[in-house]
Amino acid sequence: MQKDELFKLYNMNLQELLKISSEYISNNVEFCSIVNARNGKCSQDCKYCAQSSYYRTNIETYPLIDEDKIIKAVNEAKLNHAFRFAIVTSGKTPAEEDFDKVLNLIKSVNKIEGISSCASIGILDEDMAKKLANAGLKRFHHNINTCQSYYPEVCTTHTWQERLNTCKLVKKYGMELCCGVILGMGETEQQRIEMALELAEIQPESIPINILMPIPKTPFEDYHDKIDEENILRTLAIFKIANPKSVLRFCGGRIKLSNENQKLALKNCVEGILIGNYLTTTGKNPVEDMKTVLELNKKII
Repeated sequence: MQKDELFKLYNMNLQELLKISSEYISNNVEFCSIVNARNGKCSQDCKYCAQSSYYRTNIETYPLIDEDKIIKAVNEAKLNHAFRFAIVTSGKTPAEEDFDKVLNLIKSVNKIEGISSCASIGILDEDMAKKLANAGLKRFHHNINTCQSYYPEVCTTHTWQERLNTCKLVKKYGMELCCGVILGMGETEQQRIEMALELAEIQPESIPINILMPIPKTPFEDYHDKIDEENILRTLAIFKIANPKSVLRFCGGRIKLSNENQKLALKNCVEGILIGNYLTTTGKNPVEDMKTVLELNKKII
């Protein structure tokens, strides 16, 4: 689908737009969960991020947590019906002293019945991607965050192309790809459509949708009103129409949508939820998510 076609859809009657996007979704909702395995002290200047060493956000920092804590988190996620579990670490690339440990953690996660492993550990080189695949990693998460044309307004210490290269390596070595965006960082409607089309080129299995939760002391701390609820819904619908085979997944910041609009999204364009808390912001109680899914007569997978 062309950019001008998607732009016309974006601006049509909202209910009609959601009706179109609803034609592409299943009756299933996939739950996944994460553990924030290493926090803070990131060398990159992403303007939205509390973990960047460029900003005095006073968040807690800690090195890679031990295996016992990660396995405990996996088992808690499993009790909350999560099918997929991701190990997440801060930093541009996997820390050399941590990488072998992460490979072993992936193998441990894979031993837990009913859980599919995922990792989000930064920009990869070819050797890293190969080792992750050989360790049995099922899925790798790496967002483009925004469209290529807007990326310099979000980060200057690495490029959009570097992120794309990692996505390509993930696919090259046979792993599934989870690749999404953060909405509300000052992008235009046209640039949201660019994101949808760029993701269509990448073809990720999962598209996590984050909505900016402005963090004090970051450059985007005052970006509270860069996107409203209606435009979030419009963007979700366009993403689904442009990426019918990808699972759109609610992630950080979805609490900026009312409960009713979250239900509307789950009914018409969203098929996945990252349950529990996120990296530096809190989420909804998984019990609430389970209740919502059942109210919509959908199945948790």
